[in-house]
Amino acid sequence: MRVLVIEDYEILRLAVVKSLREDSYSVDEAADGIGGLHMASTEDYDLIVLDLMLPGLNGFEVLEALRARGKDSHVLILTARDQVDDRVRGLDLGADDYLVKPFAMEEFLARVRALVRRSYAHKSPLLRIGHVEIHTDSHEVTANGEAVELTAKEYALLEYLALRSGQVVSRTEIWEHVYDSHFDATSNVVDVYVGYLRKKLERPSLPRLIHTRRGEGYILAVKES
Repeated sequence: MRVLVIEDYEILRLAVVKSLREDSYSVDEAADGIGGLHMASTEDYDLIVLDLMLPGLNGFEVLEALRARGKDSHVLILTARDQVDDRVRGLDLGADDYLVKPFAMEEFLARVRALVRRSYAHKSPLLRIGHVEIHTDSHEVTANGEAVELTAKEYALLEYLALRSGQVVSRTEIWEHVYDSHFDATSNVVDVYVGYLRKKLERPSLPRLIHTRRGEGYILAVKES
């Protein structure tokens, strides 16, 4: 999943970015409201982590502009301002959740996971597709009851396909949601990682899970629809 962090306090921004990447998210970052609004308006993010006290444009202005432009990415507000009026204003402008500084990183990551699941209409942290189970809270994956060791990027790809299970997912969509702006979208890395997942998850005696739709992308399903 791809996350944008808009936070001007560098120490906190770097800590949040580091924790998100360690939790298998692809992360872009901005240190001011103008740059953050530009990135959020031109890229497709599963979640935007937004500070309120930003230079250039404040968080309320960024949020209002995003919703006015029709961007529906989930937004988690981070702020040191704990006044009820601020929380109400942020939620009324279209924020999805609110976390007051200082906060525990474990709680922050749990809220991120919940918002990402909500983006794809999933409430349970457990995703099941055929013989594969994916625990989005712990990132544990089993195939036919056996634990499967995945790299961070393999897990991120699997989770995205699982959240979109039964749907054809294009390579462009995978690039936009699994990789950050530092990756070269012209490479064949998506196909390579799909191959890695097939080797680790699929079993000869069980139905195939990851199907290729030529010219369209991939679909994760027990039976190809």
